[in-house]
Amino acid sequence: MPFPITNQVQTAPQTPRHYGITSPISLVLPKESDLVLTQRLTEALKPFGVFEEELELQRRILVLGKLNTLVKEWIREISESKNIPASLMDNVGGKIFTFGSYRLGVHTKGADIDALCVAPRHVERTDFFTSFYEKLKEQEEVKDLRAVEEAFVPVIKLSFDGIEIDILFARLALQTIPENLDLRDDGLLKNLNIHCIRSLNGCRVTDEILHLVPNIENFRLTLRAIKLWAKRHNIYSNILGFLGGVSWAMLVARTCQLYPNAVASTLVHKFFLVFSKWEWPNPVLLKQPEDCNLNLPVWDPRVTPSDRYHLMPIITPAYPQQNSTYNVSVSTRNIMVEEFKQGLAITDEILQNKAEWSKLFEAPNFFQKYKHYIVLLASASTEKQHLEWIGLVESKIRILVGNLEKNEFITLAHVNPQSFPGPKEGNDKEEFSTMWVIGIDFKKMEGSEHLNVDLTFDIQSFTDTVYRQAISSKMFEPDMKITAMHVKRRQLHQLLPDLVILKRRKHSTDGLRMMNESSVDLALDSDNSMSLPSPTSTAPSSSCLVAAKSVRSASPHGSIGITAISESQIKTDLPGGAPAVGETKPPGAVGASSSPAPMGPPTGKRPGSPLLSDKDKKLKVEPESTSEAKGREHRDSQPAVEAEVGDPTPLEGETGMTELDMEKNIPPAQRIPSADLSDVPLLPANPIPVVKNSIKLRLSR
Repeated sequence: MPFPITNQVQTAPQTPRHYGITSPISLVLPKESDLVLTQRLTEALKPFGVFEEELELQRRILVLGKLNTLVKEWIREISESKNIPASLMDNVGGKIFTFGSYRLGVHTKGADIDALCVAPRHVERTDFFTSFYEKLKEQEEVKDLRAVEEAFVPVIKLSFDGIEIDILFARLALQTIPENLDLRDDGLLKNLNIHCIRSLNGCRVTDEILHLVPNIENFRLTLRAIKLWAKRHNIYSNILGFLGGVSWAMLVARTCQLYPNAVASTLVHKFFLVFSKWEWPNPVLLKQPEDCNLNLPVWDPRVTPSDRYHLMPIITPAYPQQNSTYNVSVSTRNIMVEEFKQGLAITDEILQNKAEWSKLFEAPNFFQKYKHYIVLLASASTEKQHLEWIGLVESKIRILVGNLEKNEFITLAHVNPQSFPGPKEGNDKEEFSTMWVIGIDFKKMEGSEHLNVDLTFDIQSFTDTVYRQAISSKMFEPDMKITAMHVKRRQLHQLLPDLVILKRRKHSTDGLRMMNESSVDLALDSDNSMSLPSPTSTAPSSSCLVAAKSVRSASPHGSIGITAISESQIKTDLPGGAPAVGETKPPGAVGASSSPAPMGPPTGKRPGSPLLSDKDKKLKVEPESTSEAKGREHRDSQPAVEAEVGDPTPLEGETGMTELDMEKNIPPAQRIPSADLSDVPLLPANPIPVVKNSIKLRLSR
């Protein structure tokens, strides 16, 4: 029969060998409908800028060629200065290798290039950060040159002819570096120091991935689709506890191994099918781990107890094998698994021709998903300090997420990987600031008594960690501040750029049009976080400026380790047992607390205090200035302002209770005449700063 024979002829070259640690799930060849769906997928990806034009690709190749020539010239100069024999001089070599998204062939428009400079044994790391750095400085095409020698993986960063490049350095135990050098050879790791091994790891992992997939082109198109989907759904950030580029690549590669003959449209669907049902924490492995007897630490829960606590292990295929997802927390894993399930449902519809591929790439509305949010604001007085400061703060946000998860009343803490420019203060002092938004999901409660959820310890231990790290690394400056505030869903528009809020109310096509018009590219490649440029045409509202200013005014000036956080006592009624948004009532003036929160490792869920203590109820009121007193008189004379300017209709699931109704239930001793700094668009001219090292939410259940 000719039909089976044809199948055998087509299948044989596509599956020449066994891929992965298990046999394939299916060897079915693609149908005509699968090819059509793949073509539609390609067309759906194009508007998002995930494909680079040929002219730009050629420019990258040209730049890398120039850089490779510079490396060879530099190594020859170093060799001459160190009296290397003339017989070796002509063949001493040196080479630039690439890794990451560029090496995988899935880089997007404007993405940077990860590169590795490989040198022979007589070239020292100090030479790389001195003489090679100076050689780069002499090149007119090189801009923004900076060396980060103290990093975990030391790097030189630069812009070469407009292309951002990060260059690592590895010194091999070889006399010369041949042009055909294969970095996958484990023998190259012998006699290397840890910095060189770490630097080589990126190239070795990338090359292994490409050698472990059955069809590279199908792998690349599938990975482009999955990376775009992950970025659009705010789950692309290794540093914040989601997955980075290499982790997404390994998940796609494993899918390709399980379905070696499938095309991209099928692989995208199978990706969601496999990992929505994956039994974590079983590890994802592309090949059986090998032991090279080099005594390097590898991921092995049988040997290393700490490896047993990894929640979503995805193991790199090159020795020494490591878990690329050690930052994943309970919350981030739950968020990603839920997204996998939703992706499966959407791709089911697409394969049945009930939906288009554009539906998969629709950005969900993060700012309508939760009822409560924590807004973190990191600020510094100069741009250089700000860049260092936000890098440190962002790297520690996962600690805050972990702290919040341990609170017995919180089921989920979801940090948005996208950061935003902070509001500018009204004074003449120049300040640079960045905001992150964390969605909080409280447990559904039963019963009728009030519960107090105190987030003071969670926030305090996070800020203490950041300040302690900044001081120990000698980067701390007195103007570096972190502030945190509780914000309800309907108040976010006062802090976030209008473009962000409006964009998420549009459908996918409208949102895409707005994105293109604003030159905001959601497909920018980054293994850390995805930060959108701030829309210069959009200025924060005046109420946003005043509210943020009042919170930031309480930040530490010289007092290290204590950060001032706005106190919000949230009194909510929970109809049907569901948590609801209440009213924020910061006190008019609160005495500053100077004692730090008690430190200590939390174990399991930490309970909130069931009742307010008498000490908590007593607030010390400081004498008011004349302007402050006038502000309070103005507020007290307008009792109906909040009811008038509040949301005209409650959001779904929220209570429709007005502030006046809620005030009836508050004991007179706790009634404090004040304006809600976040709720009232028209704030008094002289708001009273809140100075209290706590965020306390009072939930009625």
